[in-house]
Amino acid sequence: MSSITERLALRLAEPVAPEDRARARLHLLDWVGCAVAGSREPNCGRVRALARTEGAGLCRVISGGRVGPQAAALANGPAGAILEMDDVDRRGLLHPGPVVMPAVLAMAEHLGTIGGDALLDAIVRGYEAMIRIGRAAGASHYRFFHPTGTCGGFGAAAAGTSLMGLDVERTAWALGLAGQQASGLWRARHEAGSVKALHDGRAAANGVAAALLARDGFRGPLRVLEGDQGFFQAMAPGSDPEAAMAPASGWALHDVSFKPHAACRHAHPAIDAALALRDRVGVPECVTVKTYRDAVLFCDKPSPTTPAEGKFSLQHSVAIALIHGDAGLARFEPKALIDPAVAELRSRITVETADDLTAAYPVHFGARLVVGSGGAEHRAEALDALGDPENPLSAEAIRAKAAALMAWGGMATRDADRLIAAVEGLGLTATLADLSSALPGDNA
Repeated sequence: MSSITERLALRLAEPVAPEDRARARLHLLDWVGCAVAGSREPNCGRVRALARTEGAGLCRVISGGRVGPQAAALANGPAGAILEMDDVDRRGLLHPGPVVMPAVLAMAEHLGTIGGDALLDAIVRGYEAMIRIGRAAGASHYRFFHPTGTCGGFGAAAAGTSLMGLDVERTAWALGLAGQQASGLWRARHEAGSVKALHDGRAAANGVAAALLARDGFRGPLRVLEGDQGFFQAMAPGSDPEAAMAPASGWALHDVSFKPHAACRHAHPAIDAALALRDRVGVPECVTVKTYRDAVLFCDKPSPTTPAEGKFSLQHSVAIALIHGDAGLARFEPKALIDPAVAELRSRITVETADDLTAAYPVHFGARLVVGSGGAEHRAEALDALGDPENPLSAEAIRAKAAALMAWGGMATRDADRLIAAVEGLGLTATLADLSSALPGDNA
């Protein structure tokens, strides 16, 4: 087994333990909350309408009906990502949940999977493939490509092969097919629209197709990653292909971070630092945000005009944290963007690159705030964002986040409680059918 896809497929065949499944439930709950809330967005409705044109099927579309597996994965992908609250792997610079989860749900319903353990194992393996390849691709890939889109298909394909119990050879074929479909340019973040979220659905659907084709004997290129004209050479010229097989003591799922704030992850450490200062400084005269280079590159937006721009604005994120004490979804709505007090404070916030925080990135996402208030200078720093493994969210906090997102998505408390119970009981007291029927939408 000389190719990376073959060796990765062998790694994916390793057993999943009960503690890994418990972690997978938390990520599933987090994604379900994000997807229920995101399904309200108009562009998610447009993708659902596209999915319906593919015809009826067995697979649930959140806030929609039932379609085939590729269409369901395509429709559910954007819903979990569009509000910018999806989980994130720092070192891979990608979001596994909104790609792997839609693929797992669609494939499991398409295949008639009953037991929850098989679904949870597929989540663990899907995260592993996506994260390993994303970490190997590195900064040179991230410069031009959205790794969630480009690497997500590998995770979706790995999850699908796990559900079908494919052998190492056909799993490697599926990974090869996923690599051939890798796409997702960062041009998406420079213009208005929801293309960034669409990348997630496209990757999920491509991975579903790759797994099903490999099952039926459609061979994928085994050296799609490291070979001439392959993924790393073409899309990540500064990558370390062998890093995809770096030794690890456990599954990568346990390294993935949860997002408590409704903003780009690059803004989170600055939000955390602002919240730490808020009670001491009130509304300050001036603020300097010092953070790593990519955070400045992605999120230096002093005058955001749309919710999406607001979520990618360090200035807006820090201003709302200092004024309101939170960075929830409502703080990025159009009304909040034009709030005179917020706009005035944004104008007094400057952003700078810090060399030491850049050197620590992406292993650590950090920020420092220097705030002038009442003639005094106050400082705070967050060297790891809330929700990172070094600064984790509790299971109770993840559950509360999911419940709040479901309420934002229009679910009644009773229905949200039922859905949360179905996720938390998956593989224990609940089946996939329980989870699917608890999701909002047409059960026909």
